[in-house]
Amino acid sequence: MDYTRLAELLFPDIDCDIDFYENKYPKRELPEGARVTRLGPSPTGFIHLGNLYGALVDERLAHQSGGVFFLRIEDTDNKREVEGAVDIIINSLKYFNVHFDEGATVDGEKGIYGPYRQRQRREIYRCFAKHLTKKGLCYPCFCSEEENEKRRNAQEAIKANPGYYGEWATCRNLSFEEVERRVNNGESYVMRFRAPENSERIIEVEDEIRGTLKMPENEMNFVVLKSDGIPTYHFAHLVDDYLMGTTHVVRGEEWLATLPYHHQLFEAFGFKIPVYCHTAVLMKIDAETQVKRKLSKRKDPEFSLDFYKSEGYLPEAVWEYLLTVLNSNFEEWRRDNPEADVHDFKFTTQKMSVSGALFDTDKLSDVSKNYIAHLDGEVVYKHLTEWAKECDEEYYHLLTKNPEFTLNMINIGRGGEKPRKDIASWRQSKEFYSFMFPETFKMEDSFPESVSEEDRCAILTRYIENYDHSQVKDDWFPALRAMGEEMGYAPKPQLYKKNPEMYKGHVGDIGAVIRVALTGRMNAPDIWEVQQVLGEDETLRRIKAAL
Repeated sequence: MDYTRLAELLFPDIDCDIDFYENKYPKRELPEGARVTRLGPSPTGFIHLGNLYGALVDERLAHQSGGVFFLRIEDTDNKREVEGAVDIIINSLKYFNVHFDEGATVDGEKGIYGPYRQRQRREIYRCFAKHLTKKGLCYPCFCSEEENEKRRNAQEAIKANPGYYGEWATCRNLSFEEVERRVNNGESYVMRFRAPENSERIIEVEDEIRGTLKMPENEMNFVVLKSDGIPTYHFAHLVDDYLMGTTHVVRGEEWLATLPYHHQLFEAFGFKIPVYCHTAVLMKIDAETQVKRKLSKRKDPEFSLDFYKSEGYLPEAVWEYLLTVLNSNFEEWRRDNPEADVHDFKFTTQKMSVSGALFDTDKLSDVSKNYIAHLDGEVVYKHLTEWAKECDEEYYHLLTKNPEFTLNMINIGRGGEKPRKDIASWRQSKEFYSFMFPETFKMEDSFPESVSEEDRCAILTRYIENYDHSQVKDDWFPALRAMGEEMGYAPKPQLYKKNPEMYKGHVGDIGAVIRVALTGRMNAPDIWEVQQVLGEDETLRRIKAAL
């Protein structure tokens, strides 16, 4: 077979070789050790936690090393493409503070290695496919869908490995004359890679997360160009990563099975293979079975990035949590550096799990509560009202009708060495703060059973009679304790525990009665602080209503 003649037959309009593009896209000039990474989502309209998980690894590897992180839209599957999906991807990643140095943007692109949308790079891929064809490593396959289905059924019947290889690769050895005849007849064809036959070679690939990977060499004659000239992922990512200077490819472990394809293609071209980093799949404990399983688009709302935005999780808190999943030493670092910027943490692939990474919404909630608890009240007000304006108009009007009141409310229990950690998300804050607004206040809990109805009424009556809104906090609690002692309640819980027969209860019971009357809850912030924010009139109105 004259492969040069075959290449000219199949690609008559391609009049340049790959060196044209090698010169067009020069080698990057970067500091020694700098890493170039990319995120390559498909525009299917659904951007998920896995994308953000991988993007965080990409971003840290690149920016910690003084390298480059770019966005490439891998839109080779036009059947699944959703209109407007690219904007969704870019805006969602921007919301989560994922910043790219170059690549696709909402209104175009930035950088000299574009186009950064794969469907716009069709002629580049065809040029590289022509190069492989000249080397005898790429050939046309005219098999129809019916023929492919027939082959799959035959393989299944004899329990053979499915795929296009060996005796099943019926177009592999067509003569030039047969190919020419079928091309001139207008028959549709794909381009396949000519894999070695009957190879017993074991290849070795270094994975930065998993170490040395050993696997059999590929024998499948996989598709590199589809019938419309658009490449498969296998071929497109090789060409693009080579020309764009990608040094590290971060992707999910589901791609491990096709790693021999990619190793083979890099060898065929004589290109240096990038460092692959196959991340562990995101798992969760199933609520029903209590068994670990993969996060699911269908079953788990938290798999979609829209979930975090609509619920009002701060992007910074999500980053903090994902770093606890990605690097086992992050939590220890954060304890030692509570005020440090998260970007100061030295991320490393050596601390990444090779088994399923467990995603725990309860742990996310804890991390988020801690993050919000340490924010300045005005920062919380800004983020909370911005979220409510977009996601909950009713709540927004409640928050903004009296900004001073809302800010004072937010500052209850804030500051100090042990700030309250009540809120994990802005949507959750609506329920938590509902007790503060007269419009949403309701009695959620009953009064403590340890206090009789008679005593409860007496406590509230005396509290009203002696109420002094100007009383400072240091005087308020001693006065409450004295009132309790007069009514037969121990001034300290320890004293009641030591001599229960001597008292009706302790000062905590007194406080619990007032807390429920004031907030409608047994578990609520400091009573004195709540009173100061509510004001004297609302405080007395609520306690009288409880009577």
